[in-house]
Amino acid sequence: MTIVVGTDEAGYGPNLGPLVVAATVWRLDCRAAAAEATLVGAADACNRLPGDGHLWGDSKTIYKAGEGKSGDGLAGLERGVLAGIWLATGSIPADRPALAAALGQIDPPEHGPSLPAGREPRLDEIRLPGAADSKACLDVAEAVRELLQPRGVTLAAIVSRAIHPAEFNSLLDSGLNKSDILSRVTLELAAAAAGLEAADEVLVWCDRHGGRKAYASLVARHFNTPLVQTIEETPRRSAYALPASGLQIEFCVGGEERLPVALASMTAKYVRELSMRAFNACWSARLPGLAPTAGYPLDARRWMGEAATAVRAAGIPESAIWRRC
Repeated sequence: MTIVVGTDEAGYGPNLGPLVVAATVWRLDCRAAAAEATLVGAADACNRLPGDGHLWGDSKTIYKAGEGKSGDGLAGLERGVLAGIWLATGSIPADRPALAAALGQIDPPEHGPSLPAGREPRLDEIRLPGAADSKACLDVAEAVRELLQPRGVTLAAIVSRAIHPAEFNSLLDSGLNKSDILSRVTLELAAAAAGLEAADEVLVWCDRHGGRKAYASLVARHFNTPLVQTIEETPRRSAYALPASGLQIEFCVGGEERLPVALASMTAKYVRELSMRAFNACWSARLPGLAPTAGYPLDARRWMGEAATAVRAAGIPESAIWRRC
């Protein structure tokens, strides 16, 4: 049996909202050498199911804001993520606390979402699904299970970690840079995910972290192993073997083309999108007419200028809202 872990992030570039990293864990009834082909076949079968477009893929192609029958591009993203969560846990979360529990996600109180206290809409009050149809999510999840079982493919878990601005800035103050933070959080999550299932062989697939090419020392630290063998370090792929554990990890450009990374990408985007929707709803209730933001630098500066009075009135420090990059 082989375990395949795929990781990806959402929100690396914005100044507002969290950086979210997610990992998916797949159990395959085959050797590691056959994992790639097995998962390609599984992805092709699942993406031929009836519905609005591909079920699983790169979040940047699945989610396009403002698209869809209701003008809300969240539906396709939500359908794929909630179907995956049902496969891994046996249920579809009805709200954000249930989603957080399903993903093993905990926001430390001192670093949680930057939402003012009051009666405004909050993250925990978001009901799920928000844009997709609940029965459609369940139906497609059951259909996917029927496709995956004869192929010896099981989605064992989906996990995520959200780094909100206060924690992100604290990590910067400790001496890490932006790339260090992404690599640290990703490898911590990947190591935890890889330990969820016992297997003869373990593959960890990560999307490339910006321009970073060398990961051996980081892998050794976060997987707690003294020996890491470098297989390849090229502009497109960095791969390493951990002989003591039978694990191989690689960082690839375009990693979202692989099913485990694609669903991790979608999950990270979904968690971040829900967080930003709650953020915008909450602050817009405080300041009617305040236009929502996706948090990317140019519009984030616009938002901070327009919301400055409301932020001061709420008593929330700028460092808890504005993520330094």
